[in-house]
Amino acid sequence: MDFAVSPRAAELHRTASEFLVEHVYPAEAEFAAQAAAAPDVWHAPPLAEALKAEARRRGLWNLFLPHAEFGAGLSNLDYAPIAELTGRSPSIAPEAMNCAAPDTGNMELLAMFGTPEQQDRWLRPLLAAEIRSCFSMTEPDVASSDATNISTRITRDGGEYVVHGRKWWSSGAMNPRCAVSIVMGVSDPDADRHARQSMILVPLDTPGVTIVRPTTVFGYDDRTHGGHAEILFDQVRVPASNLLGGQGDGFALAQARLGPGRIHHCMRLIGMAERALELMCRRTLSRVAFGRPIAAQGVVREWIADSRIAIEQARLLVLKAAWLMDTVGNKGAAMEIGAIKVVVPQMARTVIDRAIQAHGGAGVSQDTPLASLYAHARTLQIADGPDEVHRRSVARGELARYA
Repeated sequence: MDFAVSPRAAELHRTASEFLVEHVYPAEAEFAAQAAAAPDVWHAPPLAEALKAEARRRGLWNLFLPHAEFGAGLSNLDYAPIAELTGRSPSIAPEAMNCAAPDTGNMELLAMFGTPEQQDRWLRPLLAAEIRSCFSMTEPDVASSDATNISTRITRDGGEYVVHGRKWWSSGAMNPRCAVSIVMGVSDPDADRHARQSMILVPLDTPGVTIVRPTTVFGYDDRTHGGHAEILFDQVRVPASNLLGGQGDGFALAQARLGPGRIHHCMRLIGMAERALELMCRRTLSRVAFGRPIAAQGVVREWIADSRIAIEQARLLVLKAAWLMDTVGNKGAAMEIGAIKVVVPQMARTVIDRAIQAHGGAGVSQDTPLASLYAHARTLQIADGPDEVHRRSVARGELARYA
């Protein structure tokens, strides 16, 4: 295994690091203030546009997309250290560099499976950050950890498909710039269980689409990213040409989308853990309790040591998964992708929790990013597949070696 990145990726990493130090970190307080001043707005505050322009000027744009025709052409291994940097300021950096979910996964699907017409209508505006998108897979009425439970129907009717069902956790859908949803539903209920579903592009201004409500995450509404929405699709009619891929390909497309999405989340989570560890070290060195710096306490030193060890272990497993994705493909890396999806959110949650404890009351306040980081890390033990499902997949792969 060789985890060395290309010279171009190393240069982009340096540029991204400079961008965060010179523009992103200094903007965090003003970004939060602008967002607080517009509590009814479901998109990033005005400051975000200046940051996007600066990122684009520096060549830090669409770096996640390995397809050279549309993106930067970086490998997964090349992108990993850059994505980690964006995780250090997850409220700002990913969107500033047009590398934010769920648009990233949707752009990958459109790049891989979209028709030229679909790419012109949806992919190119997404690549230019002219619109946003959402992904509608999870449903409130079924156990969505098993994607074959999906009950939303996608029914062919002449030259159209009729979409009917209810989705939730469609991230970004509250954003007024969110123009389209990729909806997964059952198109052939009598087919094999992994061939029943299809994916279809549904413009959100289509009659029958209703944004029912936003859903919060540990009380956070995530307004600056467009929130998370429950959406009703009530006999929604779209042209048959809006089908993404072939009929019955939905499950396969979901796996193609979720593999890169999962590793991107894990890359950013390592950055979140690094930011938390940095804040913990600075805080414990600067605060005095019982006559000496908090960092002199043995238990705090154990927190710091254990955090550094855990971050390095998780990073190595993520890099291995990225290397495998580049060398043997996403399917060949499936076990490692499942493993990192268990290990990395748990690691980040633990490191952030220690940093919160080291900060005392400040750790749970709005004066540090730690509470928000914690909510994000904890949520990712559920999003994109809960830990239990990924453990099941890893165990199945391990047992297959001996069967």
